[in-house]
Amino acid sequence: MKIVLAYSGGLDTSVIVKWLKETYDAEIITFAADIGQEEELKGLPAKAKKTGATRHYTLDLVEEFARDFIYPMVRANAIYEGQYYLGTSIARPLIAQAQIAIAKKEKADTVAHGATGKGNDQCRFELTYMALAPNLQIIAPWKIDTYREQFPGRAEMIDYCKRHRIPVEASLKKPYSMDRNLLHISYEAGILEDPWFDPTTKANRGMFKLSVSPEDAPDKAEYVELDFVKGNCVAVNGKKLTPAGVLKTLNKLGGRHGVGRVDLVENRFVGMKSRGVYETPGGTILMHAHRQVESLTMDREVMHLRDSLIPKYAELVYYGFWFAPEREALQALVDESQKHVTGTVRLKLYKGNVITCGRKSKYSLYDMNIASMEGVKSWYNQSDSTGFIRLNGLRLRARYYAQGGPKA
Repeated sequence: MKIVLAYSGGLDTSVIVKWLKETYDAEIITFAADIGQEEELKGLPAKAKKTGATRHYTLDLVEEFARDFIYPMVRANAIYEGQYYLGTSIARPLIAQAQIAIAKKEKADTVAHGATGKGNDQCRFELTYMALAPNLQIIAPWKIDTYREQFPGRAEMIDYCKRHRIPVEASLKKPYSMDRNLLHISYEAGILEDPWFDPTTKANRGMFKLSVSPEDAPDKAEYVELDFVKGNCVAVNGKKLTPAGVLKTLNKLGGRHGVGRVDLVENRFVGMKSRGVYETPGGTILMHAHRQVESLTMDREVMHLRDSLIPKYAELVYYGFWFAPEREALQALVDESQKHVTGTVRLKLYKGNVITCGRKSKYSLYDMNIASMEGVKSWYNQSDSTGFIRLNGLRLRARYYAQGGPKA
């Protein structure tokens, strides 16, 4: 048996490498995707081999992540339940896709992951496996009784790592889990499971890594301009950048001003509610700016139709259906809507806030002469509105005369 494990070097997968090798007497190949974790990738090959892996792969997927996964999602303005920017959700299909490619290269018959049986990631990984390589076996230790009996909680896993000299960042003092990539950092579990626990106090704020507290942000606002072409940000402050370069630049700017912190209770795909704390500085700025260009350039009915589909699109990403035909169909509509979403947005960043200070586009549908209330002449005739309103009110008047109208 040859198993390719999606490996982060964190607490769960550090334990799983050794457990898989001992339990299945299998050859273990570990794989880590570089999707912007930065320092979290240091030392992974040596660590993986020390704990039982035969080979280790670390693939640089940062640019692909930004270009082919984050940017399409931004074009859709996808935010789950109005708050979550889907930073973890959108990364899993890419990781699983690359894992499958390694499994094919290594002629492995099995893939494995460290997602728990209570979370969303198990769905995201396994639905991608099934969409792209349904012939592969899947091992998910957290859904195996003997594994859970051996490791009923994080304390036992931390102890296991200590006994086997496997270094991990988690501790009994701060037993929360963390997931980082180019788009965000998420924090959950442990001390965060109590939805009343406040991670922003001086005693707890050391948890945050991408942003300063808004209270500690500079007292002076900072302006930033973003250029878009067909719904994609291509430059920041006049400097042309790749998609990954845009996110890196905006992460620094937003983090410096305390932008992008969200603490929420979300509805997981498996049915339970879960508390999560997120830092998404660059993504928050990018999404805000994108919407501003759309406000100038997108037809009203197209915008309203696309906006009606945002909850569904976000739900598909959150649940793990990135490679499902319905997501692909929605993406086609979204991308068609972005043909003229080209322009520049000026924003002001100040103590956690993203404030719009201007927008312009050569494709702007905004006509100052038409919109003006100062008597400027245009091809808009105010007298036309009388008939417009009467026709729209026809059914309301008919209801009144035939049925008595609404109850006052």
